[in-house]
Amino acid sequence: MFNSLSGRLLILTTIFVMLAEVMIFVPSIARFREDYMLGRLELAQVASLALLADDMLDEELEAELLSNAGVFNVVLRRNEVRQLMLSSPMPQAIAATFDLRDATAMVLIRDAMMRLLNVEDEVIRVIGAPTQDAGLLIEITVESQPMRAAMLDYGIRILILSAVISIVTAFLLFIAMRVFLVKPIKGVVGHMQRYAAAPEDARRIITPTAGVRELREAEEALKSLQTELTQALRQKERLAQLGSAVSKISHDLRNILTSAQLFTDRIEMSEDPTVKRMAPKLVGSITRAVHLCESTLAFGKAEEPSPTLTMVRLAELAEDVIDSERLAAADHDLSFAVDISPQMMVRADPEQLHRVLANLIRNARQAIMVHGASGEIALSAEETDLHWAIEIRDTGPGLPAKAQEHLFTPFQGGARKGGSGLGLVISAELVRGHGGTLHLAETGEAGTCFRIVLPKGNGTV
Repeated sequence: MFNSLSGRLLILTTIFVMLAEVMIFVPSIARFREDYMLGRLELAQVASLALLADDMLDEELEAELLSNAGVFNVVLRRNEVRQLMLSSPMPQAIAATFDLRDATAMVLIRDAMMRLLNVEDEVIRVIGAPTQDAGLLIEITVESQPMRAAMLDYGIRILILSAVISIVTAFLLFIAMRVFLVKPIKGVVGHMQRYAAAPEDARRIITPTAGVRELREAEEALKSLQTELTQALRQKERLAQLGSAVSKISHDLRNILTSAQLFTDRIEMSEDPTVKRMAPKLVGSITRAVHLCESTLAFGKAEEPSPTLTMVRLAELAEDVIDSERLAAADHDLSFAVDISPQMMVRADPEQLHRVLANLIRNARQAIMVHGASGEIALSAEETDLHWAIEIRDTGPGLPAKAQEHLFTPFQGGARKGGSGLGLVISAELVRGHGGTLHLAETGEAGTCFRIVLPKGNGTV
């Protein structure tokens, strides 16, 4: 129990309430002492008034008045004249004098604590102002022990009451914390444990119900986290299934393409000029497809093979990609432009860079064709001492907000209806394998621009 939140809160509450009561106890005991002495002054004043009414009091009556007042002597000052009104023998000399007329709170507290600590029975003098303006001052001598006993009795009763208040308060707070805090926290923990047992099950995602604002915020944050994790796990499962399917398809497609290669070898022997011009491109496309299938089978479904870096003539690679896309856009008002120096050489894996450019240009072409208007796709490149930069710019409608938010997330970053967004994910992964970066430079109504940066040195950019 004491290791729990509510148990520790119970202990702390009891301690803090006791500390608060102790802080109240000190001025209370000082106030009690002051009231005790003021009471003795009032009784002594009443006794002195009896003497004023009758100057001739016998000794027995005078002793009875002093005994009822609990004092030894009473001195009353009236009209600047100090008069010993009542007196009796004192057991010992006066040990201390206390003037209550102008005593401050700190003085009263100090004197009260000192009286509690002093166990000796002493005779003290107390000076105060008479009530009802019955004189200038009144002075009495009393024993200290009865006052100390009364103070101890009062203090014990205060401490007992404080203890009862502390226990009751702590118990009520304990019950309140169990109901309003501990129980909801245990509910959240239970939700977390049930969710951890089957995180793919969306039914186990917590539904915020707490009435306490802080707990509700925690539940809402947990719900958001669980929702994202469940989606990620489902996406991972879909990717694993997709990878398995791609491996199977790649196996069969490789066999089909291998057969197609045999036919292209025969086509190259044709004397037709058009066939001779198109055959090398067909052979190159089929060869790249075969290599892609083999890479998929060799390196698994989720990882790309490490690039084989060579110096590549970028303009020729770009023209090769655009020739294929130009055929796909033959029936549309779509133009292509390449602004790349024929002499520019970049260090890259030619097959992987071809796939990156093909994915980006194909996305741009499809965006313009779906939009239905005419457009242009332009490739440009620049070289610095540190890197090569390639830009693919189109005049399409721009990327929607959701596509920008999940740009490189599989199955969520597609700009077209029905698009998977895998092209950008694959391209970004291939560029990272080269130590470079692929990012969205700009997008809007005027079009979209992607920028590829490949490092010249051994580091990344």
